[in-house]
Amino acid sequence: MKPIALLFLASLMAAQDWKPLFNGKDLDGWEKHGPCQWTYLNDGIVLGQRTHENRNEPFGPWPATAANYRHWLNQQAWLYTKAEYANFDLHVEFLIPPGGNSGVSIRDTSRGRYAAYEEPVPAGMKDSTPAHIGYEIQIIDDDREKFPTGSVYTFVPGKTGLQKPGQWNAMDIESRPDMIRVRVNGVIAAESPGDPQRSKSGPIGLQLHDQFSYVMFRNVRIRELR
Repeated sequence: MKPIALLFLASLMAAQDWKPLFNGKDLDGWEKHGPCQWTYLNDGIVLGQRTHENRNEPFGPWPATAANYRHWLNQQAWLYTKAEYANFDLHVEFLIPPGGNSGVSIRDTSRGRYAAYEEPVPAGMKDSTPAHIGYEIQIIDDDREKFPTGSVYTFVPGKTGLQKPGQWNAMDIESRPDMIRVRVNGVIAAESPGDPQRSKSGPIGLQLHDQFSYVMFRNVRIRELR
C-alpha cells in the first residue's frame, strides 16, 4: 500500500475512534444535578441555563441575609454523563457570555451532588465541589483570574491569552493515570499529575457555576484509550 494511502487509512481509523457524547437529538445518556435546564438544540448545540423555582423568596424571607444570599448564589448545577471513563481524550467546544463562568469535570465520583445541595456534605469533608473530589477544567471569561480558562482548577493555572472572548472556543482534555493535559484552541494551557489519592475514573460533567450562569457546548466527543 502506498504511503499516502497508509496515512489516509490511519487518519480514518483515528477518526473512527472518536464518538460523540450526545446522540444528536436529546439528552439521553446524561443526568442533571441542581436547579437547571439543559436543552439540545436542532443545530447540535447544548444550552445550559439556570432555573429559579422559588421566585418570590429565592434566598429566604426578606430582608435577606448576606449568608443566605451567598448560599443561594453559589449553588452549582451540573450535567453529567451516566457512563464513566478512565483513560481518554475529550474534545469540547464552548461559548460563554461576558463574565461567564463554567467548567468541565472529570473523575468526579460525587457527580456534583454536594455542590448542587442535593445531599448533605459528608462529615469531615471540607471541600465538597467537583474540583476537590475529582477535577474541574476551568472555563471563565476573565484572564485575570488566578485560574483562567484551561486551568486544572486548584492545581495548575492555565496559560492566558488562549481564549477568544465572545466566540466559540475549543478545549481538549487528555486524562491519563499520571497526567491531565489541557489544550485551549490547540495550544497547551496546563498540565498536572493530579492527586494520587483521587479516583482515576468517573463521569464527565458540564458546569453551570452560579445562579446567573448560562453556557453553550457543541461537538462534545470522546476517544477512549485501552
